Amino acid sequence: METNELRTILKSLRNGDLTVDDVLDRLRHLPFEDIGCASVDHHRELRRGFPEVVFGESKSVDQVRRIVSALAARGNNVLVTRLSEEKSLQVKQDFPAAVYHPEARCLTFEQKPVEERGKGTVLVISAGTSDLPVAAEAVVTARLMGNRVEHLCDVGVAGIHRLLGKREQIFSASVLIVVAGMEGALPSVVGGMVSRPVIAVPTSVGYGASFGGIAALLGMLNSCASGVTVVNIDNGFGAAYAASLMNRKD
Repeated sequence: METNELRTILKSLRNGDLTVDDVLDRLRHLPFEDIGCASVDHHRELRRGFPEVVFGESKSVDQVRRIVSALAARGNNVLVTRLSEEKSLQVKQDFPAAVYHPEARCLTFEQKPVEERGKGTVLVISAGTSDLPVAAEAVVTARLMGNRVEHLCDVGVAGIHRLLGKREQIFSASVLIVVAGMEGALPSVVGGMVSRPVIAVPTSVGYGASFGGIAALLGMLNSCASGVTVVNIDNGFGAAYAASLMNRKD
């Protein structure tokens, strides 16, 4: 339940259009609903500004269906991250209007128009083509959270002229999400160029000494560019969530 919906319910009660029992029925599942396999947090949008998101990777199809059903029943737009295409096809049988984003490994179910809530553009920058799945997850998440989103791909430091050729787009962004694997140098470069928040996302892309993204993570944590914020390895969703909070108008 979002803030505007709660205001509407309370105004209807004050005006006599709803009874106390009507209001109790609508608020019955606040702050959470126990559906057996999960306690769905219907209060999260009131607290955080966005409904609970479903992490689909380690859940069964039935669990994903039940959680999505509970969220959708309250009128929410729903985001499921890290969902395989095989699972998504089964979930879509119950939600035909849902859209699967294969590159991002995300499923979205939009029941209402996404309200633009950002004061500027969130720019997702990915170093290489191998980083695209994580970057795509950030793009899908940031867009569903009400941001204008742009994406620059394959502009890593191995060919720095590709990044410098996009300076106008980089300088016009309000928040930048920079996704890179290997040694993870790209966020430091971008952080040294702009006066906007930079969120670095290390990916598990690289050869043996990259240690599944740990080398990129440590490189980003040790960035010499001040103000670079770092999220966990492969966490495009977390980067987009943080960027949305930074970019929010209110």
